[in-house]
Amino acid sequence: MMLDVITLFIFNIVIYSIPLLYATCGEIVIEKSGSLNLGVEGTMAIGAVFGFLAGCSANSLPVALLVSFITAALVGAIFSLFTITLQANQNVTGLTITTIGVAVYFFVGNALGKDWPYLPDADKFVQQSSAIEIPGLSQIPLVGKAFFSHNILVYLAVVIAILLWLYFEKTSVGLKLRAIGENPGAADSLGVHIVKYKYLHIMLGSGIMGIGGLYMGLNLGGTFEGSNCWINGYGWIAIALVIFANWSTSKAIFGTFVFGFFNTLRIYNAPLAATFPNALGWLSKIPAQFFSALPFIVTLIVLIVSSMRKSKNSNCPTAIGLNYYREDR
Repeated sequence: MMLDVITLFIFNIVIYSIPLLYATCGEIVIEKSGSLNLGVEGTMAIGAVFGFLAGCSANSLPVALLVSFITAALVGAIFSLFTITLQANQNVTGLTITTIGVAVYFFVGNALGKDWPYLPDADKFVQQSSAIEIPGLSQIPLVGKAFFSHNILVYLAVVIAILLWLYFEKTSVGLKLRAIGENPGAADSLGVHIVKYKYLHIMLGSGIMGIGGLYMGLNLGGTFEGSNCWINGYGWIAIALVIFANWSTSKAIFGTFVFGFFNTLRIYNAPLAATFPNALGWLSKIPAQFFSALPFIVTLIVLIVSSMRKSKNSNCPTAIGLNYYREDR
């Protein structure tokens, strides 16, 4: 019984952390190019709603992934158009994207009304989104089911995080991207096409965010509620997680797991208190509202600590958030 509770607790930590991993990795890609996109929430919402509707219509997870990535990448292209080509303020543009993206989510959902698709009707979509138990690993006591019995999107998120780390650290293209984030003028003088690199990587990062939004929608059963957005603040947490992970997609795997832990406490504080009354019985005395606010409280603490601390080991791109004017080079 005790092992089952712990296994289920860890299992749900993974579920809650994966959307954050997609969003954090996507934002890291964008920030490595020297741009700061505060539109994560809206980008995820766009990818979620259109990816889900396409997946249900085509009865296919690959179609859902493709549409989710493309629609979110188009949002990234809009952000690029305003901030790179038109030199608009990045913070204002990002906040606008969040506002409009969430509004589009509600507009589409309310417009469909009773015609909103019922996920179980898309049998192949559901089957392709179901858990996959990795032979051998899923039978490991305690951690087997917790880590190796998830759907394909969970494993895909970890693969993307690792591949992006290799891309940034081990490839010449990744090195050029990091150079743009540090000193775009110097990179430009060496022949790096700044505009092309920024556009492509902002769109890539936004597309990855969109997949994270789709994953959240599937976790919630694809049910549209007129008052709550699937993303529910995860986009803002992801922005803080970029700092927590020190702009490293490999560290983001651990960072998102930590935030997933705090989020899971919101649901599993009572079972943990009942199973381990001597050690964790105090959890049942804490108001449920505190656990709901806990992920955002931790996010606030991370932002405060990071703003007060000046670390020489920070990987924060030097030119982040600054529009590049080639004439000033």
